[in-house]
Amino acid sequence: MLIIKLPHRSWWEWTVSLPVFILLLSVILAGNSEKLHAQLLKAGELIWHEYFMLRHDIAVPDCNVAPDIELELSKLATETDELDSLFDDEPFDREAARKSLQSARNLCIEKHQLAQQNQARLSMPVKLFRGVEKSVAAISILTYEKQRVILLLLIFISAINCSIRQQHIAFKPVITLLDQRVSSLAQLLGNVILLVSAWTYRERVIQASAVIDYPEVFPLLILGFALLSSISLFQFFKPRIGIKPGGNIVHAFLSIPLYIFMALFAAKYFFLTEGHAAGLAIFFSLLIDQAGLFLNIGLYIWAGMLLKQTKLGERLFNIFKPWRMSPEVLAFVAIVVMAVPTAYTGASGIIIIAMGGIVYKELRRIGARRQLALAATAMTGSAGVVLRPCLLVVLIAALNKEVVTDQLFDWGLKTFFTTILVFLFFAYITRREKLRIAPVREAFSPFLQALIPLVPYALILIVIYFLYVVLLNAYLDEFSAPVMLPVMVLGLVIYEKLYAKQSLPDNQEQKKQGLECAIRHATSEASIHIGALLLLMGLSFVLGGVIERSGILNVFPHSFDSIWVTLGFLIIVLIGIGMIMDPFGAVVLVSGTVAQIAYNNGIHPVHFWMMTLVAFELGYLSPPVALNHLLTKQMVGHDETTKAALEGSGFWYRNEKILLPLATMSTTLLLVCIVPVLVSFF
Repeated sequence: MLIIKLPHRSWWEWTVSLPVFILLLSVILAGNSEKLHAQLLKAGELIWHEYFMLRHDIAVPDCNVAPDIELELSKLATETDELDSLFDDEPFDREAARKSLQSARNLCIEKHQLAQQNQARLSMPVKLFRGVEKSVAAISILTYEKQRVILLLLIFISAINCSIRQQHIAFKPVITLLDQRVSSLAQLLGNVILLVSAWTYRERVIQASAVIDYPEVFPLLILGFALLSSISLFQFFKPRIGIKPGGNIVHAFLSIPLYIFMALFAAKYFFLTEGHAAGLAIFFSLLIDQAGLFLNIGLYIWAGMLLKQTKLGERLFNIFKPWRMSPEVLAFVAIVVMAVPTAYTGASGIIIIAMGGIVYKELRRIGARRQLALAATAMTGSAGVVLRPCLLVVLIAALNKEVVTDQLFDWGLKTFFTTILVFLFFAYITRREKLRIAPVREAFSPFLQALIPLVPYALILIVIYFLYVVLLNAYLDEFSAPVMLPVMVLGLVIYEKLYAKQSLPDNQEQKKQGLECAIRHATSEASIHIGALLLLMGLSFVLGGVIERSGILNVFPHSFDSIWVTLGFLIIVLIGIGMIMDPFGAVVLVSGTVAQIAYNNGIHPVHFWMMTLVAFELGYLSPPVALNHLLTKQMVGHDETTKAALEGSGFWYRNEKILLPLATMSTTLLLVCIVPVLVSFF
């Protein structure tokens, strides 16, 4: 008897990691099946002429191929004579009727012949191929139709995992008993508010007797927020084992997740000011309406966590080791290298979650001080959001007819070079030691040796990419990257876990992990970050709704006497929006409000959107929120950031992780704002 032994895993791993893995895999399968279906149709047409006619069985028609035309003519003549007796119509035209009957017979013969040919050509290979092709099409269609359900399941399963492990995005983690009590109580209040809003939204839609396109969304929203509320209530009365006693009330408030602060602020407006309880759920649902976009974010995060299970990051940074770069130069190289994946993911926060841990670890391993490594990690994606094929830029062009992607990407390249050169300038003037790089004659040979371990990784990536191009006609762009990158990284994980274990040192922890263990750990870690980030993004849509409906931006003048005053106003507003909203929601808000003010005051649309993207990045790096720093802290750990705060002498070096990104992005923003205006004067 064949006995299948399942891996011994905890019930929680089966409850969270496995469903998240299945959901992410279904999204990849759907994205690839769409391309696969297109290729199958081409292959079918290439193998069997007019394959599109073989995709469906043609039923045998019930018409008569050999009718008695003379008899039919007699019947028609009789019927016509009876009608003529009632109405004064023209006499029956026997020849015209004969031609019509003959045409009908010929058409019937053609239909029978077509059905017979179809049946004759339906060989077993055709039926098998057709079955596969239709199954692939069905998978693609079903998953596309259920995108909203998949996204909600992914958000809430991941958010539940994140809540139980108390790893939501906050100013500080839960450390003491008071932290847990205050954080749990705030989460209970915020989640109950969201639950009430979701229930009210459902009731209003039902009472309005409106046609509901996706009725399954409402019970999932209600169930999700109800479960999060239950977890918060349980954690309030049942603190986790080993938590420190005592605590400080100010620190305790800092442990409240950011999305709860957003929910409470929005509730004050929608519940008390407008009396519109459903408002929070309505604007949260905007995230669900763009399900494909946010599922892609989940895939990027998963790809990053899978990459952490490999040694690629370490081996990639090893190629810089022979050059004996000073820490500042290495940080500059890291920011330049990370700009490429940022351009594909479309947001700096996503790339910090996906690869920030790797960047920080490798910078520290090669000798960068903690403050500098944290600064570089927080800026990991800040330079790359303006590069092709960033999805954020594509969204801007889609929402604003005044600009096209080619214009934005052309100026984005100039903005990118400005950013990295400004960073290098500040790194130079604040260096702790002389900037250095080893002579080529000394470093080149070890550099080539360091490239050798990367060859298998490069070959695997090339082979997988080649298969995508040949088999699916898919290329790595902003649309296909989300479903291609996880597959490519999975190929690297499989290579390391099944074939390259012997190349790892004996004391290497990853050597002990098998393939299933690595994927499970990556999925479990990804679920935490997916839940934390997507909940925060959903509430940023709600916050955007408050800003839009309250008319806050309308109190400001829409025209200014000076272009410099206009630029100053825009800088302040855009940085403020960047502090509190995710980039995708912020672009939607700015497109409908602030952009029109800029256009009306003579700011060129391309100039304005370059300003906007840089201002957003400055907002994500600016206290008091500094979202990119919070994400960095979440990825590298509270202990590392605490140790960094104790290092360094002098104000700059004690606060370098904040000051260096601020100096870089604020200078870049001023250059991006001012230089085009000055050039236009000459």
